[in-house]
Amino acid sequence: MYDIENSVYAQKAKKLFTDGCNCSQAVFLAFSDLYGIDEKSALRLSSSFGGGIGRLREVCGCVSGMCMVAGLLYGYDDITDHEIKSEHYARIQKLCGEFSEMNGSIICRELLGLGDADETHVPEKRTAEYYQKRPCAELTAVAAAIMEKYISENPYK
Repeated sequence: MYDIENSVYAQKAKKLFTDGCNCSQAVFLAFSDLYGIDEKSALRLSSSFGGGIGRLREVCGCVSGMCMVAGLLYGYDDITDHEIKSEHYARIQKLCGEFSEMNGSIICRELLGLGDADETHVPEKRTAEYYQKRPCAELTAVAAAIMEKYISENPYK
């Protein structure tokens, strides 16, 4: 379905994550060549969504980053146009559905197998052990591959 190993954006997102970006930043910044926002602004804009929105472990930051890319490339700015709003929401549901189908969920805590464990706002140090126990690098690659395929099949304006 997705050739993650040969996906330029998937590999870029994965590298950005292993270089220290949070999951949302990694996916969002991977596509920066398409939407024309400088790197610092892109990092700041997507910084709040890591760890399932500020480590609340809600919607996966990879999914949030993917949705942010979709919004910049395909989103609407006519807030009175019900049809275009509906089309965009259908697009977002499709992208999220594909991520969920591949990974079993779009919820961070479920993807990490955390249940309802209390979480702290302090991110873990990025160590070899961290990368072994967290699927986040792979999830950034999956989200980016989904977005890349969507873009290739649906040219944007």
